[in-house]
Amino acid sequence: MQPNKQTKIAIVTGGGSGIGLAIAEKFVQNNIRTIVIGRNQQKLDCAKEKLGELCEPVNFDLSLLSGIPKLVADLIARFGDIDILVNNAGINLKKDFTEVTDEDFQKVILTNLTSVFAISREVVKNMLKKKNGAIINISSMAAQYGLPRVIGYSASKTAIEGMTRAMATELSPKGIRVNCIAPGFIETDMTASALNSDPDRKNRVFARTPMGKMGEPDDIGAAALFLASEDAKFITGAVLAVDGGNSIGF
Repeated sequence: MQPNKQTKIAIVTGGGSGIGLAIAEKFVQNNIRTIVIGRNQQKLDCAKEKLGELCEPVNFDLSLLSGIPKLVADLIARFGDIDILVNNAGINLKKDFTEVTDEDFQKVILTNLTSVFAISREVVKNMLKKKNGAIINISSMAAQYGLPRVIGYSASKTAIEGMTRAMATELSPKGIRVNCIAPGFIETDMTASALNSDPDRKNRVFARTPMGKMGEPDDIGAAALFLASEDAKFITGAVLAVDGGNSIGF
């Protein structure tokens, strides 16, 4: 049974924890029914418990590309037309360049880039019917400047920004806005494990961040809510750095 369509419908991939959960929380707080896609059932259950009745957890591995068209069709059948898509799901791999195998590289590209294209394509088919929609891709500081030992991640996030601009150019005349958020260093479990094991890198992060601190997941949630809203109705193809000035620091 489809809910009242006065409530907007959003999909947030990788929404069970960290930045994705913060985005989903912001949406739910603003009466947006939010489908949270992830592959960790425990995290999905916790998200549902935290966010309540407007949160719809869905367990699906987005690297299974062939299943994405049916996934999206099923979601539309259950919840109605999709108004907002946030492509947040992603993985990282930290390894010396020469140690990265073809399989390592392809795995990161598959999850961080190819699956983003695939789910966006299927959701856009639905958005085109009503000539309205907002898509938000999540990039990274790894697309703003060179970071060592994360070649696959850097390649995928740089491609996400190019894909955002290409999508925006093609889809915006048809009523679909496409934007991108480039988070700086945000206080999540993933960031903590990366920086706490590398004190030198942690010191450099703070040294080149003019605000002198890390961001919170809620900062990204607020940016996503803005870009998805009517307040951003004339914004498309933008890459919004939410980073305390890290990308312009020296």
